[in-house]
Order: sequence, then C-alpha cells, then structure tokens
Amino acid sequence: MNAVAKTSSEAALVDLAAMRESVNLLLGPDGAPVAQPPSGEELETLTETLRGHLALLIPEVEQVLRRLAKDSIARHCTLACLGDARLRLRAEPTPRYGGAIGYARRLARALNALCEHHEQLSDGPS
Repeated sequence: MNAVAKTSSEAALVDLAAMRESVNLLLGPDGAPVAQPPSGEELETLTETLRGHLALLIPEVEQVLRRLAKDSIARHCTLACLGDARLRLRAEPTPRYGGAIGYARRLARALNALCEHHEQLSDGPS
C-alpha cells in the first residue's frame, strides 16, 4: 500500500469532528454536563457510539505516540490518558456513579481527551 492510500484510509477511520459531535451531545464546551442529556434508547446508542469511537482512536493515538521520545512529558501524559480510556471501556454503568448517563459522560470525557492528544501529537486539528 502506498503512503497516499494509507493516509486516506487512516483519515477515514479517525473523524475527530464526528467524535467531538458525539462528545458535545453529553458535555458542553467547558466539559460540564449538558442540561438535557439523551435518555433511553438514544442514550444507549450514543454510549455505543462513544465506545466505538474510543476503540478506533486508541490504536491511532498509540501509533502516533511511538514517535515521541521515551522520556517525553507528552508521552507520559498521553499514556495516562490511554490508560484511563481503556479503564472506561472496561467499566460498566453503576448507580453509584450516575448510572447510564454518568457512564456515558465518563466515556465522553475520555474520548475528548484522546481527541486533544491526537490533535497535539499529529501537529494540529484533523
């Protein structure tokens, strides 16, 4: 596969604008919860969408991360963010932490952070 084809297929996989749109359905611009979050089936669909976005973005961020020096501060921060995202994917909704909406918001925050890391490590927004 040539470099141009690879770049096109990677761009198709990582649509940060679409990922941020999903995040914005649950979190406002300052990261605070929105007043009227989705509920029921719409919330379930959004949660699965967030999970899918994370599953796509984690390996992409890992790939970009390989270019950083082992002792780079950016590398360590990104590794922590990746660990948090994986933790969120393994977790389940629990009434103790806001139930389904709380779980979806935690996924949204993890996705938003990974989007930011991806942009920073890729030298700008995509």
